[in-house]
Amino acid sequence: MITNAEHLTPKTMEAAQRHLTAKAIAEFSHERLMAPERDGDGWRLELDGGRVRYRFRAERLALEHWLIDEPSLDRTVAGAPAPLDAQQLVLELQPLLDIPDDLVGTYLEEIASTLAAAAYKRDAYHLNGGGPTAGELVDADFQTIESSMTEGHPGFVANNGRIGFAVDEYAAYAPEAGEPFRLVWLAARREHTHLALGQGLAEASFVAGELGARQVQRFRDRLTGLGLDPAEYHWLPVHPWQWRHRIAITFAPDVARRDLVFLGESDDDYLAQQSIRTLFNRTHPDRHYVKTALAVQNMGFLRGLSPAYMRVTPAINDWVADLVGADQTLGEARFRVLRERASIGYTGDAYHRTARPNAHRKMIAALWRESPLPLLRGRERLSTMAALLHRDPAGASVITALIRSSGLPAETWIRDYLHGYLRPLVHCLLAYDLAFMPHGENLILVLDDHRPAGVFMKDIGEEIAVLADRAVPEPVRRVVHPVDDREKALVIFTDVFDGVLRHLAGILHADRTLPESTFWRLVAECVDRHAADHPELDSAIDLRAARFDHSCLNRLQLRNTLQMVDLTNQSESLIYAGTLANPIARSGGPAVAESGTPLDSALVG
Repeated sequence: MITNAEHLTPKTMEAAQRHLTAKAIAEFSHERLMAPERDGDGWRLELDGGRVRYRFRAERLALEHWLIDEPSLDRTVAGAPAPLDAQQLVLELQPLLDIPDDLVGTYLEEIASTLAAAAYKRDAYHLNGGGPTAGELVDADFQTIESSMTEGHPGFVANNGRIGFAVDEYAAYAPEAGEPFRLVWLAARREHTHLALGQGLAEASFVAGELGARQVQRFRDRLTGLGLDPAEYHWLPVHPWQWRHRIAITFAPDVARRDLVFLGESDDDYLAQQSIRTLFNRTHPDRHYVKTALAVQNMGFLRGLSPAYMRVTPAINDWVADLVGADQTLGEARFRVLRERASIGYTGDAYHRTARPNAHRKMIAALWRESPLPLLRGRERLSTMAALLHRDPAGASVITALIRSSGLPAETWIRDYLHGYLRPLVHCLLAYDLAFMPHGENLILVLDDHRPAGVFMKDIGEEIAVLADRAVPEPVRRVVHPVDDREKALVIFTDVFDGVLRHLAGILHADRTLPESTFWRLVAECVDRHAADHPELDSAIDLRAARFDHSCLNRLQLRNTLQMVDLTNQSESLIYAGTLANPIARSGGPAVAESGTPLDSALVG
């Protein structure tokens, strides 16, 4: 199918360029890759020896967070007005960003793809008025909220890369398109495939519950019709893009040998989630999510799925679920995990016989994750936590709309939210040295009458870590990565304070829903309350310290746009830019910038 990419117009691209350029200036400044200077009632950024100049109004908040007034942003080149261009900004900044010359093209492509995605969203929502408002999202169903998210990761500039998707495939498979599609199912020869099942599961009953008897029989008939024995195969789901672009081509010998056999499409329809390769069963929402390998380049990684990791994924999930389920503090906060209950990986290909690991070893694998819907009670409903950072086409925020709809004072709502989100993460770290990857897309909020009533944490098998040399079952040893107490603290400082709460505080402050000083006071109260409730947790981790190491995410992606971090040694991959003033430091007083001057939190201009 040929499409003329109707969403790519001067108007949509101009809006996308303005937003992404402002975000790039804000986040690169936050990571101290550059330093805008005061310019009257605003700020200026001079590049290329002063030939290129950006001017804008902005507010600087705690954690050196920049709230840029996007309409005020303008650019001049040699004194003449010039259009905003995020790719050109990257080129102007290249001496400061230090992107390797051989990888700058890849980063520019991820910027272009991010702009294309933004143009698509703006065409669908901003110009045509077809997107839900913040007020409508407050009462929308789970999947409508999921498909209405427009920003991607709040900290990364190039956050919608998806290199590999054609324009029609973007419209078919991108989460914001909201289009249902069907999985492709393969039969994978058992001798080359590993199926792992969680506690209490049996293969036959699990498969029957996920596929249904009619579909299983159809698959069996397909194999017997080819003269093959169904008993020699496992059923393996793959993304339709992956089948067309990778498996049927890159693994052609495996298909020809009948080690992999095409069975057909699923009976059920699925919807892509924000993570692209995680799929929600729209036909039977109580059935499991399916997460598949999807070899597109996105945000510093090729989005594969490792069969080696899949071998122990259910065991890791069972261990975490047992730990979380037995803890009284976590239970009181209604902090729960969505278990990855089963996983499968194929290793019969030539790529698994090379001397060194390669990306092709992560092309054929999948896992099944619990759906949260059967776990709800009463009037509870669900929302991705990423929605708290979402603004609608008119600029209204979901977090402010939720607070107003709840009828609660903003302080009460945020106190409830922190009790369900921050307190459990602090507890897991201090009590068990257990770290999650707690950004917005990885958490699902439980709301009761628009009020936070708990959370579900997901993406357990690939993204948790035990940060001390604790005794764990052998299958769990893979996630044990001991670090010192200073780095342990970054689980909260970097991933929560800087990665989530910095942005949330900025939105609430800009909306005048809650001053940022009040927000961070509530964060401090949450941390202190946990400490008072758990005097037995004698830890060297001080979450009220004056400063903490400034770990920078965009710097990781800029250093290596193909693989941001070494997944086998993430600690050694981190890049720091000095320290940040802790907004909940015991000493109180204004947050202080690295230079020792107070950060200005009064509106500029």
